[in-house]
Amino acid sequence: MPETPDVPVITLLLVDDHPVVRDGLRGMFAAADGFEVLGEASSGPQGVELAASLAPDVILMDLRMPGGGGVAAITELTRRGLRSKVLVLTTYDTDSDTLPAIEAGATGYLLKDAPRDELFTAVRAAAAGRTVLSPAVATRLVSQVRSPRPASGSALSARELEVLTLVARGTPNREIARTLFISEATVKTHLTHLYAKLGVNDRAAAVATGYQRGILG
Repeated sequence: MPETPDVPVITLLLVDDHPVVRDGLRGMFAAADGFEVLGEASSGPQGVELAASLAPDVILMDLRMPGGGGVAAITELTRRGLRSKVLVLTTYDTDSDTLPAIEAGATGYLLKDAPRDELFTAVRAAAAGRTVLSPAVATRLVSQVRSPRPASGSALSARELEVLTLVARGTPNREIARTLFISEATVKTHLTHLYAKLGVNDRAAAVATGYQRGILG
């Protein structure tokens, strides 16, 4: 009987000031195939130092923690150029840190009441470098900002909107190219243009801003 090929293990760091939350997450991932929790931290600064030494694939980051919050930690992780992807996992459904966290460099944003399978899927997507923004969070982003801010530059073209819509679904560039019958280089060009128009620097911020301004529904 042929051997089952090894499934790549995604390594994780848990950053949350509540031990019960960390214990729950550790148990959840321990019971699932393909994940390994390398360590835990109870504050942003501790999380940054552990991320630097452990180099996890994904960091699950709370935002509001005594001794140093998540946004500052994400900013520092980005400044250091660490390879780990940050997936914000917070209780606050109207948290004003949503956009700052994404703009600081977080790959995505989920609420702690997300179903287990959704969390697993989000971690896998984050590890692959794909934007993760749960529908619940997207809805809350829209409700937070009732009046869209004026766009930087001109409106998105029809093709740029198609690209942004696919990005919001977590679609990689190769799949976007295949879906729209264009080259990956053209996809990257459209992304560069829409980033400039939205005043952002990456996919996650583009998706968040798209929902915030009502460009994405």
